Amino acid sequence: MTSKTDYDILLCGGTALTMDPRNPVVENAVIGIKGGRIALLTHRRDVTFPLKAARTILADGRVMTPGLINIHTHTILCMLRGQAEDLGFAPAYTPGVPQGHQVSPEQAGALARLGALEALLFGSTVVNDSHVHADVVIDAMAETGIRAFACSRIHDVDFTKVSSGRWEYDARIGEETLAAGLALAAKYNGKSSLLQGVQLTPHAPDTCSAAFLRKVAAAAEKTGVRVSIHLAQRQKEVEIVQERDGMTPVELLEDVGLLNERLTAAHCIYLSQEDIRRLGRCGATVAHIPRGNAIGGSLAPTSALRRAGARLGLGSDNQHGDMVEVMRWALGIGRIQEGIVSDFWQPRHVVEMATRNGAISLGLEAEIGSLEVGKQADIVVFDFRRAHLTPCLNALGNLVHTCQGRDVEMVLVAGRPVVEDGRATLCDEEKIRGEALAVSRELWEKARREIP
Repeated sequence: MTSKTDYDILLCGGTALTMDPRNPVVENAVIGIKGGRIALLTHRRDVTFPLKAARTILADGRVMTPGLINIHTHTILCMLRGQAEDLGFAPAYTPGVPQGHQVSPEQAGALARLGALEALLFGSTVVNDSHVHADVVIDAMAETGIRAFACSRIHDVDFTKVSSGRWEYDARIGEETLAAGLALAAKYNGKSSLLQGVQLTPHAPDTCSAAFLRKVAAAAEKTGVRVSIHLAQRQKEVEIVQERDGMTPVELLEDVGLLNERLTAAHCIYLSQEDIRRLGRCGATVAHIPRGNAIGGSLAPTSALRRAGARLGLGSDNQHGDMVEVMRWALGIGRIQEGIVSDFWQPRHVVEMATRNGAISLGLEAEIGSLEVGKQADIVVFDFRRAHLTPCLNALGNLVHTCQGRDVEMVLVAGRPVVEDGRATLCDEEKIRGEALAVSRELWEKARREIP
């Protein structure tokens, strides 16, 4: 039995899906939060009431999960939704689509606020973002209350020419982008709040020369900063690296010293069997983008990767931020590869990808990723009192198969309510939407004018 204790917030009732393998489901839960951390997590029958709390929230009919962790996204590319999906694969390679070099810092900030707001309202408490103007974007995203990880893309290719089919490398560009990433990491990493952070983000093996990737690897080793990269996301990437370096993109990362446990590799679609084995044994996290890949007409070999021992996390990538939907796509695509429903792909696997595995990819598994006493109180409260979630005889199954991001009622980040009643508490949603809409129109008009 617990004794009377003071709590900042007390959540009473509902089902807690903790993602703690020692105690995965707590029915009729009581969660006490104090100083931004979980101080109590137990069944109501094991609590002696009344408990003292500054605020008590009745959560009957709700399902509570750890905050969802989106380990690969580009928040400013919310401007492309509904249009770019049908024009080509990745925006950086697609003519006629607004390009990163066309975006001003102010425009990037406006778009990033919208992307972060969307992610937060759908239950993400962390986004790991990369694109341009990260020095502005990281603070803009943090205004919503989300844990904002960001870095501008690091590369030595001239991106003003890539969408027209020319890969030209410039050492000066590489020096500038790497220096900017390292400066951002020095500014934000190491803070105890963990509300902002930086991973170095070399864009991709085809947009970074081998010599430049070695410099990134050396910088990451020296500073201890983790690395995120697009990897084997396009057949063209594989062809360029094979012709340029005589190896696959995965082999290149191993050769330059980046293929290790501190790497997050996004997409990983076009892999040889040996590539899969390398990813399975190196300890890296694969950022699986199930919806984005499928909309682009491709599937990552996630079943083979898992069997090889690879750790999978989840990301939304471009144009949307609903990680509940991402979990559902991940489950479906895994089962398509298996050709059968079996214990190998079950809801628990994809929720783990969206929580615990995401925390591991960021090096934050001791702080977030599961609901456990002592960890930071990143909690999502889903309202299951809805027709499409009734009956709820298996909360985990309902969460993955029929829940939606818009079913999020409340989000806490480090014990602070940043979403209540489905609305953001720290920012003006209407203002954010209006500013991002205006910027999107400007950038699309500019992109269309510049089509050759």
